[in-house]
Amino acid sequence: MGIVAFIIIISAIILFHELGHFIMAKRMGVKVEVFSLGLGPKLFSVKKGETEYTLSAVPLGGYVKMAGEDPGEQRTGAEWEFSSKPISKRFNIVVAGALCNYVLGFILFCLIFMLGAPISTSRVGRLLEGYPAEQAGIRENDVIISIDGKETHYWQDVIEAIHNRSQDEEIEIEVGRDDEVIRFSLKGQSEEQKDIFGKPVKVTLIGIAPSEEVIYVKHGFFKSVAIGAETTLRVTSLTYTALWRILTGSMSVKAVSGPIGIFAMTSQVAQKGVMQLLWISALISVSLALFNLLPLPILDGGHILFLFLEKIKGRPLDRKVQEVVQQIAMALLITFVLIVSWNDIMKFF
Repeated sequence: MGIVAFIIIISAIILFHELGHFIMAKRMGVKVEVFSLGLGPKLFSVKKGETEYTLSAVPLGGYVKMAGEDPGEQRTGAEWEFSSKPISKRFNIVVAGALCNYVLGFILFCLIFMLGAPISTSRVGRLLEGYPAEQAGIRENDVIISIDGKETHYWQDVIEAIHNRSQDEEIEIEVGRDDEVIRFSLKGQSEEQKDIFGKPVKVTLIGIAPSEEVIYVKHGFFKSVAIGAETTLRVTSLTYTALWRILTGSMSVKAVSGPIGIFAMTSQVAQKGVMQLLWISALISVSLALFNLLPLPILDGGHILFLFLEKIKGRPLDRKVQEVVQQIAMALLITFVLIVSWNDIMKFF
């Protein structure tokens, strides 16, 4: 199930990415010679019009081959070649793939909030020995109803109500146990933990962990669109912040997951249901879009960088220079993927 889910998700995301390039190339009047879903040997192909549509053996990839796109190929100067188009049209074609993935992620987030986003309830699943909650008498399976008079429906409500408190502050907690409501008054204890970027932060804890109980919360169309947009922007901010921290050395590359890590996470999520699969699909789609826009020559962002330099210089970069830069970028990317893959193996297996 895990392998099937992984292949379906990655193939669908890549299909949308390449469709973006394909549709925009057609709109800009560029001849598309090949549209391939997958890499490696051809399993099936059919030619319709000027384009050969191909299904290849390795589903973890795909590409669109446009006339006059490769700096090393012979160009005729025909108006339907990629290289013959003005910079603005070439930019539209290059950026369309990432834009499609970004929009797909946003749509999936909206769909999740409309159909029912999985959210952990405020039920206590585990108590940490020696911490204030256990000492006060809170038990496993208690449902936290409110903290300091504010209702707590979900586990996120519990975290937000406790983590930013001072350890000297009294925390008033109401819990539901069987058919009765029990009140507790306790103080948390301050500890140093690491945030999602690996940066040390001080938080207040009382020693409770959530249960595996999940409920599905549905929203109306407009509310779902608003939350979907907010979630997409938050993922964007977190992704670029993490990449910047990695580049500046303030965050370890071990925090990044590659293909192996994505496969492992997808396999785990596949056992939890369709909504969780949609959630990770949205995350992967948005992340792929953002990664693709990085200014690395082998990525879409690198092609955009070349177009920017061409705009400044008034002419394209020398073909040999482009080829050398792309080869160096490919070597660096392969090295990065190998490092990330090794970290994934150590983390998940």
